[in-house]
Amino acid sequence: MLQNLPYDPDAFIEMLLTWVSTHVSWLTFGVSAAAIVLELLSALVVRLRHRAATKGARCVEILAPPVADMAGSEALWTNLMGLLRPAWKRALFGQPHLAFEYVFGAGGVRIRLWVPGTVPQHLVEHAIESAWPSARTAVVEAAPPVPLTGQATGGHLVIARSELLPIRHSHDHDPLRALLGAAVGMPAWQHAAVQILARPATGRRLAQLISGGPTGVTTRGGLAVPLGLVRAFLDFVTPGPMHPRLHPAHLSPTNRAARLEESAEARAIRDKAQRPRYEVAIRYAVQADDPTSGDERDRKQAREARRNATRGRAHAIASSFALFAGHNRLERHRLTLPAERLASRMLRRGFLLSVPEIAALAHLPLDAAVPGLSRAGARSVPPAPQVSAKGKVLGFCDAGHVRPVALRVADSFHHVHVLGPNGTGKSTLLAQMILSDIEAGHGVAVVDAKGDLVTDLLGLIPEEAGERLALIDPDDRHPRPALNVLSGPDRETLADNLVGIFHKIYADSWGPRSDDILRGCALTLSRNGGTLADIPALLSDHPYRKDLTERLDDPFLLGFWNWYEHLSEQAQAHVTAPIMNKLRAFLLRPFVRDILGSAQSTFDVGDVLDGKILLARLPKGVLGDDTARLLGSLLLAQVWQAASHRARLGHARSPSALYVDETQNFLNLPHALADMLAEARAYRLSMVLAHQHLAQLPRDLCQAISSDARNKIYFSLSPEDAREVEHHFSPYLTRHDLANLGAFQAAARLVVRSAETPPFTLRTRPLPEPDSDLAARVRLAAARAHGRHPTAGDPLPEGDPRTQPKGDE
Repeated sequence: MLQNLPYDPDAFIEMLLTWVSTHVSWLTFGVSAAAIVLELLSALVVRLRHRAATKGARCVEILAPPVADMAGSEALWTNLMGLLRPAWKRALFGQPHLAFEYVFGAGGVRIRLWVPGTVPQHLVEHAIESAWPSARTAVVEAAPPVPLTGQATGGHLVIARSELLPIRHSHDHDPLRALLGAAVGMPAWQHAAVQILARPATGRRLAQLISGGPTGVTTRGGLAVPLGLVRAFLDFVTPGPMHPRLHPAHLSPTNRAARLEESAEARAIRDKAQRPRYEVAIRYAVQADDPTSGDERDRKQAREARRNATRGRAHAIASSFALFAGHNRLERHRLTLPAERLASRMLRRGFLLSVPEIAALAHLPLDAAVPGLSRAGARSVPPAPQVSAKGKVLGFCDAGHVRPVALRVADSFHHVHVLGPNGTGKSTLLAQMILSDIEAGHGVAVVDAKGDLVTDLLGLIPEEAGERLALIDPDDRHPRPALNVLSGPDRETLADNLVGIFHKIYADSWGPRSDDILRGCALTLSRNGGTLADIPALLSDHPYRKDLTERLDDPFLLGFWNWYEHLSEQAQAHVTAPIMNKLRAFLLRPFVRDILGSAQSTFDVGDVLDGKILLARLPKGVLGDDTARLLGSLLLAQVWQAASHRARLGHARSPSALYVDETQNFLNLPHALADMLAEARAYRLSMVLAHQHLAQLPRDLCQAISSDARNKIYFSLSPEDAREVEHHFSPYLTRHDLANLGAFQAAARLVVRSAETPPFTLRTRPLPEPDSDLAARVRLAAARAHGRHPTAGDPLPEGDPRTQPKGDE
């Protein structure tokens, strides 16, 4: 036959066709058998590759940001195209795939991305955080999407028409809304999941799509490759192909509507062909736990009821994908063993979707309010290497290598601003810093408007520190320390402090005459060893007043008292009433009289700054708002005056620190806090100002703190405050991070050797449980060291209100 080929090719072809037609059954059987063997081998290779991929597999759980957009989803799937392997590696090891999963339960919805062991986990995490910068990821075990126990129903979705045609991917609202709504109200015994498996499409598959493919329609099932071979063989031995190919060039419209449809479909086909594509499979399952209570009949009825509910839920989930219908649509098909199939996460062959299509199917919810969805917290940022591990302990870093984080003593003179609501860890941080100062032997003054901070400190400080401690606490039953706020070398400054504090606290009912009278009283008593508690007697007791004024040699001060003496008793009562009613409310408290009513102070605030300890517990709930503010402001004025006097000591000044918790209560100082922040560094005084939110402080003070309190430690903030202070932490931390810090987590920006370091996050160290026995011993030691012990030989000062009747004056 071969030797006749050059001379009679038609006869050769006729002989060949005769032979083929004679043996067509055997050829068909051989081709089919080869196709089946090839399919079995292909399935075996796929299983072996998948088994290798599942070793070390894990799930990256995605915590959604407050606001997500579709652009982020498209960016994610575009970035993940980088997982496409070279051709030779795909031929040997296959192309790994991912599984985007929505997992529903009674607790809400979780979104996660299953990553095979052959794909570096950090690449996927970085892709997610690049797509949604405010999203957070957490690596969890690759558990089955739904439990493998109980009864389950489910299905898989395939495209109904050619994969040339896209599904609808442009929506006016979040396309997930229907799916999330289908899972609302899920009982505790029911679980559901939607799984979208995807891998970058290979070059051969894309070439088939662009050319119209060997079939032109989607093949459903696992016999795609062998059926393609069979179809090619039948095309060879039969006049034409089994199915017409869907290609824009082959469309032949018969009317105007058909022409418009052809044009729209042609554009959609071209648009999809120009985009990166994934090979995708979509599965879903709903599972119900078996009932365990009741007898056999009750359990059977409950099982049937749960089966029906499960089917209804599965139908609702499948129906939620109807809104993706456009040029193409998704069809539902039953899936055997749905829980096991979802747990296997195996992808053999899927249909092709472009990046916008898969982004519409697999993305984070776009709606701001999604019940049961866990939102992202703050990112964790490691500190710069220059941030110290020794000094005033702040906590430990929560990213990178875990190590202590501390503020150097020299850097603390740039002051510290601590901001955060109650319960976020603010007091824990302050306690750690105070304990570090006490253990280092530094001078410490603490003014606490709530009282909890000082209470905890008493059970934590070393017992030997009790001898250095002056404790001001209304609940303490030991002898209290005494502080004469009118005693000191600079009488005029003392008077200014007292008048300024009263003026600011009682600004609504305070005028120039009250100012003049209180100043005259303060200057007179400071020259005669008097106290704040002597002012009522000075104004109302003529013999006592005459005795003191006769000793004065200041003509201006004498002129004031001459004016006062020439007033009638009624006029005197009238002009002093604004002062007397405020002092009376203040001094009627025995605690206040014990502290401020002694001519001899039992501790020196200057000594406190040189290494001793002052803990002032001033709970407003016990003392009242005005009393706590007044007493706290007087103490702060004393600390500042003592610090100012240290200027003459030069570099011999020892380090000291002033801690003011709930700073907004003590803004009544004659010397503005803003000026104190600017000057305190020269006195080696570190100021730590703590409060809950920025609106508690005046705008000008907030600006001064922003500028002069250069060490910033912020706990979880309100969105308004986060927006206000974001510029201090950008770009390392966003306003979302600042508003979503966890409990006892803080964002910090510190100064190291006068230079600001990049922001970072930290977690405060839990405080040990305060020791009540230790606190009792510390209180006793403080009372012995600085408590006032009046004796018979130590009478109360003449004119002290405690020697007067307690009726109205």
